[in-house]
Amino acid sequence: MAESALGPSRSGSVVLELGPGLGALVLHTPPELDGCEIEISPHASPHAHRTHSQVRPRHTANGTQHAAVYPGLAAGDYTVWRDSAVPALTATITGSQVTTAWWPG
Repeated sequence: MAESALGPSRSGSVVLELGPGLGALVLHTPPELDGCEIEISPHASPHAHRTHSQVRPRHTANGTQHAAVYPGLAAGDYTVWRDSAVPALTATITGSQVTTAWWPG
């Protein structure tokens, strides 16, 4: 089944479950990545099942930013993938917190 493209999100439209051992990642990207699916995987297991999230415009009081949001991640290090074989960056997820990262370049 194909996933449908979602429209821009509005303030308060993303709910994140946080707690001991469970965090989230907000990956800020340039607008050119709007609509792209960006994958992540546990850093220690680069060939493990990857989770993906779509880059979407996020409208806030401070303007529009593009980001992919990864909720419900177990605490630990994750590889964010530029494509299927090339890593873009590593992000560390801490329980009970939202980690913020920026797409390189």
